Amino acid sequence: MRYRTLGRTGIQVSPYCLGAMMFGAIGNPDHEDAVRIIHRALDSGINFVDTADVYSQGESEEIVGKALKGRRDAVVLATKVNGAMGDDPNRRGTSRRWIMTAVEDSLRRLGTDHIDLYQVHRLDPTVDIEETLSALTDLVRSGKVRAIGSSAFPASAIVEAQWVAESRGFERFRTEQPAYSILDRGIEREVLPVAQRYGMGALVWSPLAQGMLTGRYRKGRPAQTHRGGLFRHYTDERRLDAVERLIPLAGQAGLKLTHLAMAFAVAHPGVTSAIIGPRTMEHLDDLLAGADITLDDALLDEIDAVVAPGTSAGELDMAYTPPELQHAPLRRRPREERPAA
Repeated sequence: MRYRTLGRTGIQVSPYCLGAMMFGAIGNPDHEDAVRIIHRALDSGINFVDTADVYSQGESEEIVGKALKGRRDAVVLATKVNGAMGDDPNRRGTSRRWIMTAVEDSLRRLGTDHIDLYQVHRLDPTVDIEETLSALTDLVRSGKVRAIGSSAFPASAIVEAQWVAESRGFERFRTEQPAYSILDRGIEREVLPVAQRYGMGALVWSPLAQGMLTGRYRKGRPAQTHRGGLFRHYTDERRLDAVERLIPLAGQAGLKLTHLAMAFAVAHPGVTSAIIGPRTMEHLDDLLAGADITLDDALLDEIDAVVAPGTSAGELDMAYTPPELQHAPLRRRPREERPAA
């Protein structure tokens, strides 16, 4: 496994990062099996593990903690804060009050005294970024956290956070974790260039486009998985059309579609690592088998012809969506204030 520097932190990480979202109730509930998968990844040379407090309500962190006993010092460990951890409205978000509680909970579940990369899981529009960065800075200075990062932030929020950190003397976000795949290339337009400008590492999630780049979802065929019947984008005609064009490209190159997808994700100069999220040992072994694949420029050009740089295939947009676009009342004045005269 070759290693890359995580932004300008000096931390060396593997181009594949083991994502632990599927370990626990929402994926693989067998703790012993999940631990074996984590150990196989570490034995293969992966030294980067990413989880979050909200994954199976802390169960994922507990599994990772079990797996890292005796191996913690050799692993770059990342987790996240923001998601709801119960019904209490204050057990979520990025306020100082919650961050200081959440980090202690994560440290306990992970069985460690420090987190290498502590990330804000999503932008919290209810909290001033100055408050969030102030709390995270205290965690870094206390030694409980080594570096901080953001996840799924729009470019404007990344710039604002960098400016606030510089002007207030706070720790700055060293990484960004956006969605990125052949089918979801929107971050190439602004997010990746901005991250590169500020020397931030990018660990991208969903490089297999939520399973669409496994080849299990094909045009004209009913979805063969439970997930396929739940989410509309698995039947999005433009995404399926793109998959149908990518499958022969991979075949002509002698590659599996999954290997093509992973090699594409780590080929961008702004991407440090791509997060893999295996649920089974078979999933992990399949992805590891393609770790040494290099895509040449001609093949990358052909991929560009299927999904243009900086665009996404179909209606699904994995990038940040402002609340104003999701909730009509936020973009409409009260009725009595709407007339111009």
